[in-house]
Amino acid sequence: MVISSNLGFPRIGAGRELKRALDRYWSGESGEAELGEVGRAIRRESWEMQAALGISHIPSNDSSLYDHVLDAAVAVGAVPERFRRLRGLAGYFAMARGTGSLSPLRLTKWFDTNYHYLVPEFEPEQDFQPESAKPVGEFLEAKALGIRTRPVLLGPLSLLLLGRMRDASRPPLALLERIIPAYEELLRRLAAAGAEWVQLDEPVLAQELSPGALRALERAYERLARVAPGLRRLVATYFGGLHANLPLALRLPVEALHLDLVRAPEQIVPAVECAPVTLSLSLGVVDGRNVWRTDLERALALLERARDRLGQDRVLVAPSCSLAHCPLDLDAETSLDPDVRSWLAFARQKLAEIAILSAALGRGREAVHAALAESRAAVDARRRSAHVHDARVRVRTEAVCPPMLHRTSSYPERRDRQREMLPLPLMPTTTIGSLPQTGAVRAARAAFKAGRKSLADYEDFLRSEIRQAIRLQEEIGLDVLVHGEFERSDMVEYFGEQLNGFAVTGHGWVQSYGSRCVKPPIIYGDVSRRGPLTVRWSCFAQSLTDKPVKGMLTGPVTMLQWSFVRDDQPRWLTCRQISLALRDEIGDLQAAGIRVVQVDEPAIREGLPLHREQWKEYLGWAVEAFRLATSGSLDTTQLHTHMCYSDFDDIIDAIVELDADVLSVEGARSGMRILDALARCRYPNAVGPGVYDIHSPRVPSAEEIEERLREAQAALSPEQIWVNPDCGLKTRSWQEVRAALEAMVSAARRLRAAAIPGAPREAPS
Repeated sequence: MVISSNLGFPRIGAGRELKRALDRYWSGESGEAELGEVGRAIRRESWEMQAALGISHIPSNDSSLYDHVLDAAVAVGAVPERFRRLRGLAGYFAMARGTGSLSPLRLTKWFDTNYHYLVPEFEPEQDFQPESAKPVGEFLEAKALGIRTRPVLLGPLSLLLLGRMRDASRPPLALLERIIPAYEELLRRLAAAGAEWVQLDEPVLAQELSPGALRALERAYERLARVAPGLRRLVATYFGGLHANLPLALRLPVEALHLDLVRAPEQIVPAVECAPVTLSLSLGVVDGRNVWRTDLERALALLERARDRLGQDRVLVAPSCSLAHCPLDLDAETSLDPDVRSWLAFARQKLAEIAILSAALGRGREAVHAALAESRAAVDARRRSAHVHDARVRVRTEAVCPPMLHRTSSYPERRDRQREMLPLPLMPTTTIGSLPQTGAVRAARAAFKAGRKSLADYEDFLRSEIRQAIRLQEEIGLDVLVHGEFERSDMVEYFGEQLNGFAVTGHGWVQSYGSRCVKPPIIYGDVSRRGPLTVRWSCFAQSLTDKPVKGMLTGPVTMLQWSFVRDDQPRWLTCRQISLALRDEIGDLQAAGIRVVQVDEPAIREGLPLHREQWKEYLGWAVEAFRLATSGSLDTTQLHTHMCYSDFDDIIDAIVELDADVLSVEGARSGMRILDALARCRYPNAVGPGVYDIHSPRVPSAEEIEERLREAQAALSPEQIWVNPDCGLKTRSWQEVRAALEAMVSAARRLRAAAIPGAPREAPS
């Protein structure tokens, strides 16, 4: 019998109940009991929905109060020593967010997604012991509801390779022999609780691995195969093809292997030809990373090929990866354009597609004839739609030529002209862009969107917030100011609301990390600008002060990566269309007198393909997209870019090629590791390595920031250094922000005075 299967489900709740519960818990408005009850309610609703849709293999332990990688580390006892005196949720959230005295775990991107995971920390003699009841507890929780689930564990190889050793004396992989007993015990406990299947996620198999890592993986699974013999194991890979790792994956001593056939459909041929007779294949033919309806006939052709070779009993029909990367339910989107809506499928609809495909595979196409016809009609309508294609955009895109990709002058020439226009002090201070989005800001936006507040009243409110923000920044003593972005719900969605070719949802939330959720817009057609996007608010802010105020734009690659992107043309082509729209916006900002423009590109590293042979092509068009957007800038316009929460060593040469006048980049959360890469490449332009971790509620002292700046001085010249936080400040409170920025400005002034004896401690007026 064909098995309908799911790998993971959205975990924030239909109305972001988890986010709200976390915010109440962290603010002290509620306790553990309420937070736990909200989590149980979300899980129950998710399990019952999947069961009602006909999914046979429903995951458990795919929920999380903050991050599933943190959960996996806690489950095997990988808790750093500094957190061990804290118990329960206090210790868990201290690892995620830090405390007044404890720095949190590093935060970085989950492969090439916009989800952020917490990087586990290991000691050379790490003692692994199962310490969490969560995997078994959630299985029993579902079992009590009459739903038998397939518990999900992050596999041992992936957990280690996604983590880091605190002292770098040995690679994390050296701990594999030490961690396996903890996994053996977890499998025994799950089997004793009645689990029939367990899902072991090994997404690192979609990356290039050393021969040593592959041998270690094989040894690890040989050991795991000897415990809990009645428990069947599915190893799940996703986010790409296995390439050279496929032969090893096929011979692992497990009962099933999951393959991502959306990202790598070509895997189907060697997989079905070489799969041993004891192995079932879970085939990810429904896209877990995007929102488009599945072309059911195309997916069914892949599945039938596998069924005809393997037989029905050895095929599982599944999404390509966990559906946590998709919004929950398209039925909530009552305001979308009907045509666009007819082309979409969110998590709930994708499970229905899996059920349809499973039925077709098991009972024949005639059993689902109407569903296949509906799918065919939707695919054809999208392909022909006038909403999708704009001849004017196509003509302009084809006219891009090499001179459009270069600034008029070299950086040293631009720097000298900008110094004349912007008399800034040594080591200027600034922030990244957004300022606190308080409850009042969110309430005003919600009231306006619901029609309870007029446009005039809403804009009066925004002007008041901007005035206060400018006044506060001047009081603190920042050198380059921001308007605060109070009019923006999100740094991508805000632009998507104003660009042709984009659609925005009302309830399409996905988790970014912890309680942070985003609502990615949907790029369904050719992209163009209807008119100025940001000029009005930037000019208003600049009119309030003599200090420079940055115009704030989201870069083309980040707009692409943080949206649900059309899948009917190459991604580079969509990105080029966005670049041209932003190029026009920068021209309008300059014409309006804005002297500093920041084009954020935090997602460039995130978009790097998992296989190295594809890097050159991707980085080529990503750098070109940024330069196309920005190279129309005047020499006197100081162009900034910002990047955060990624490992930049692999792309530092591409970052240099962006040729931004000022680069601001995350530094504090990762212990200023970025400085090594900047020093190695002799980074030529100005750079602000972040000195304040904004994803933690702790406020750094001036001395702490000063120490980070001294580290920066050891790697960079004082003339290169800018002083700024790691990232935008929208998630922090004004109380935290004011104290942290005052400490930052104080530290910068002390080092400025020390670098130039007798220099003024204030910026020139």
